[in-house]
Amino acid sequence: MFRLTDKDDRTKARRGILSTPHGDVETPLFMPVATQGTVKAMRPEQVSELGFGMVLSNAYHLWLRPGLEVLEAAGGLHSFMNWDGPILTDSGGYQVLSLGKDVKITPEGARFRSHLDGSSVFLTPELSMEVQERIGADVAMALDECLPYPVERVEVAASLELTRDWARRCRGSHRSGRQALFGIIQGGMFPDLRAMSADLTVEIGFPGYGIGGLSVGEPRELTLGLLEVTLDRVPPEAPRYLMGVGDLSGIAEAVALGVDMFDSALPTRIARNGSAMVGSGRLNLKNARFATDEGPLDPGCGCYTCRTFSRSYIRHLVNAREILGFHLLTVHNLHSVYAMISRLRAAISERRVPELLAELRSGDSAQ
Repeated sequence: MFRLTDKDDRTKARRGILSTPHGDVETPLFMPVATQGTVKAMRPEQVSELGFGMVLSNAYHLWLRPGLEVLEAAGGLHSFMNWDGPILTDSGGYQVLSLGKDVKITPEGARFRSHLDGSSVFLTPELSMEVQERIGADVAMALDECLPYPVERVEVAASLELTRDWARRCRGSHRSGRQALFGIIQGGMFPDLRAMSADLTVEIGFPGYGIGGLSVGEPRELTLGLLEVTLDRVPPEAPRYLMGVGDLSGIAEAVALGVDMFDSALPTRIARNGSAMVGSGRLNLKNARFATDEGPLDPGCGCYTCRTFSRSYIRHLVNAREILGFHLLTVHNLHSVYAMISRLRAAISERRVPELLAELRSGDSAQ
């Protein structure tokens, strides 16, 4: 399923190929978030044309709406959303925490009320596997317990046992031979618990590993330290997936530590809020200083938005709540992410990852 093709000799950065039933994709890779079967404000072919070969969809949302029967009648999620590349589905654990109402976690599963209609829902590891298999994802994620941040050590320690048990049940009930199942490592902000969770998850045995519960508000230095502790316990032949990180500096720093896969709604979400990713920072196009600025969003960017439209025009669209404005910002932001992924791949092959990191850090300190 995964093979390494190149390594940087001064960091732990690496390149590889992830093989799936819907084609091969090169790592490091970033998956745009298609929560409900669509990358917001984008057509599928536009996402592909920007360079992305794999997207992430959400099992929780698709299970509740439109429902598994609708997806199966359409021939699976790939046919339903007209995406012919690989799809990864997350298990729904995070959405139970963030969207579910009256959530009650038990050893058997998570009971909560749907955010759509208030109906009672009970999600178990076995059901999560069934949902993701019927959706037809190329990569499924084990169901884990996602904790709020911050949280006390005693709660994290207890959660590790639950997440381990759920991972075992996911592994035992997963039936699809065409679908890879990744385990998820948790552990909060405690290095020893991170190491413990990694050991427990690796012991169960998965072809790939997600790293959850990071970049949730903690300082970046802590994130990177915890990530390094975690990755040291993960088999090098397995793909490592850092869940929920989408800022350019964060991606680059994590790749240098050995991460292969990323996802985040950040690039598309901030676009819908009127912000553009420029360098390692953001431009808020609602700001009055852009009212007569005829320059591109990013003078160094070659995306369609930057080649064609001014900051002034995009600001006008954003303030008028015109859909085109949010689309143009989404195009630019996703282009910026893919450009960073391309730079990282080239830097690995050219053995210049430390130089790229120094350049990015210098840009961060100058802002």
